[in-house]
Parts: sequence; C-alpha cells; structure tokens
Amino acid sequence: MADALPPDENRRAGKKRSGKSGKVADFRYKRSSQQGKGSRQANSRANAARANGSAKPDAARGPANHAQALNDPHRTNFKPRKNEAYAALDLGTNNCRLLIARPSGRDFTVIDAFSRVVKLGEDLAKTGRLSDEAMDRAVGALAICAEKLRRRNVRLARSVATEACRRATNGEEFIERVKRETGIMLDIITAQEEARLAVLGCHILLESGEGPAVIFDIGGGSTELVLLKPGGKIPEIIDWQSVPWGVVSLTDTVGRGESGREARIERYRKMRGIVSDAFAPFAGRIADAAKSSDIRLLGTSGTVTTLASLHLELPHYDRKAVDGLIVPSAAMRDISGRLSAMSPQERSELPCIGQDRADLVVAGCAILESILDLWPAERLGVADRGIREGILRSLMAAERHSERSLKALHENRAGRPTPRNGE
Repeated sequence: MADALPPDENRRAGKKRSGKSGKVADFRYKRSSQQGKGSRQANSRANAARANGSAKPDAARGPANHAQALNDPHRTNFKPRKNEAYAALDLGTNNCRLLIARPSGRDFTVIDAFSRVVKLGEDLAKTGRLSDEAMDRAVGALAICAEKLRRRNVRLARSVATEACRRATNGEEFIERVKRETGIMLDIITAQEEARLAVLGCHILLESGEGPAVIFDIGGGSTELVLLKPGGKIPEIIDWQSVPWGVVSLTDTVGRGESGREARIERYRKMRGIVSDAFAPFAGRIADAAKSSDIRLLGTSGTVTTLASLHLELPHYDRKAVDGLIVPSAAMRDISGRLSAMSPQERSELPCIGQDRADLVVAGCAILESILDLWPAERLGVADRGIREGILRSLMAAERHSERSLKALHENRAGRPTPRNGE
C-alpha cells in the first residue's frame, strides 16, 4: 500500500471510538430523513436536501504494513474502471475542502474541487465545544460536497475530520449529525494520521538533496512536523510531533488585541513563545539533525502559500506560481515580521490576504518563524497540496494493491493442479 505507516491507533483522550481510523467507504449520499425542530435544524435539512441516494458502510481498506515508509504509489500502472472517480474530503478547523479525481497514468487528474471557510473551530479554545453556528456552517458546506460526490460517480471516498473534532467534547455528536443529514461518514483521524497523509500528499515537492528534511503542515487547530530520513526516493518518517496550535486556536487563545503597534508586537512575541514551548521536545530530539549540511524544509498550509504570494508580489493568488516554489527563508521571516506589526485593516488590503486571512495570518507567521528557529534551512519549499492529495494517493494505491493481490491469487489457482480424491 502506498501510504504504509504503523497502524493508526486512533486514541482520543476520554473516549474510545469503535473501529479503526483509516476507513474507506463507498459512499452514495442521501437526503436527510430527520425531522428536527427549530430554524437551525430546518436550515441544515434544506442544505442537505440536494444530496440523495443511500449511504453504504465501509467497503475497502488496504492491508496494514508496519514498516514506517511511504511506499512509492507510482511504481505500477493502474487501470481504473471507466469514468469512476475517487474523492478526498478534509474538514479542518477553519476550512472544508473536497477534491475529486480520476487516475491518469502515474498520477491523477482533478475533475472537481470545493473549498469553503467554515470556521468550525471558532471559540473552541475558549469553550471546548463546537458551536451551533459553526456546525451549521460546516453541515451546509458538507451538503454541497455530498451533492458533488453523488454527481461525479465516485467509486471510493475518504472523508476526514481533524483537530477541531478531536478536541471538541461534542465532536462525536457532530459526526453523527453530519452522517444523518448528509450521508457523509467523517473519520476523526489522529494527529499521526494527519501528518502521514500530509507527507504523502506533498513530499514529491521536496527540494532535491541528500540531507535530512522536515515537512510541516500549519492547520487551523494544530501543526504537524515530520522529520524524514536522508536520501532515498521514498520518504521514511523517523520522528514527528503535533502541537495543538494552528492559526485559529492560537489566535483565539492569545486574543485579538491589536489596538496599537506596540500591542501588536507584544501579541506576536507571546504567540512565538507559546509555539516555541510546544515545539521544544521535538526541537531537542532533532537538534543534531538540524546541524547537518543540506537540510531541507517543505511547508504545506495557507500560511506558506499566502506568504509566498506576497514574496512574488502577485496581484491575486495563482496556484501554478506558488505550488513547488522555493523561497529564501530569510524572505519569509521578513514578511512575517512586517505582517505582525500591521493593523488588521492594513493586512486585509494586501493582495492574497483579504478579510478572511487578515485575522489569522499573524498566528501562522508566528508558527512558521518558530519552525525556522528549530530547523534553520536556508530555503523553504512551498506546497499547495497535502492531506487531500495524500488521501487520493492512498485510495488509488490500495486499489492497485488489491488488484495485484487478486490477480496473483487467480494465477496461483490457475496454475495449481486439481486435487485428486483423498488428497
């Protein structure tokens, strides 16, 4: 299987979930049949009413492989069934994103995509719960995803939820509501699984070299860092850490007091301190590797793509210009410092930031600078890809593995002599 790592134990503090993380379902999405009361439930049903069909339980999982290696998903040709698609849905703390693709030679071709800011983790750091308003926004976006999945003849899909649902006391209740109203079965994945999928989705953009590499993913509610073994075409994870600080959780925890320049600078300093303290155990473990020559660094997140856009002085975001870009780390530090001292209004007027990112980009800058402190690579690779691409590669690789195994079984049976009576 292309994404093999130690099985995801799916541990969650205070609760045990039935089944294991990593499930893959053959979805056919349905219209909600629940008859709740109140305007909030009515709005959610209206949003979900576009999706119809019936949901099926888990249909396939690739075999577990205990080797900590991301095997090459491209090493064999894959012949997909005609017109059938694969889908990856990532419900994060801030965004809901969907990618639908068909296998194409050694890669895949995207045939549909969807992204919406839903702010699922809004105020989670203060209350410990997903708010009704946040859940409504997420369900509305997921209803649109369900309709796209139904229309696109999706053969296999995997839908995951990350830090917001991991941390929220009502996370499981929300998962049940999503299943009931949209037919989508979200899998709350662990931080380890989240890191693994991010690496699988973007590692091909790592700058060439023989030195050790770190890949990081700055999310809305958490940040994952992964240390990869030097050399080799297939990345091997040798250490990793996840901290509960993303652009939303860090912003909500520190607060939005930005009344003056000095207050903004102090706020940024506090953010840097919180994140650096959280990274400290990982920083200690990788300190020797960080001293190596030719260390490499790759980041996947809205933070790094936004800062890369500012570095290029783009008038509007251009994925083709940003995805795969190599930027001097010093330039990213300089941009981070300037943004942290600006007012929210000044940030919102910059190209590629706007109102949606104006409040959150400073927290992302604080996290990025803390990463550059512990892994002082001279250059930073930028990836506009990650978990969803990792999921798609996992699904397609699992299908390849299954078809190879089935073919081998048939060949063995065809070549085996027929047993005689009594044997």
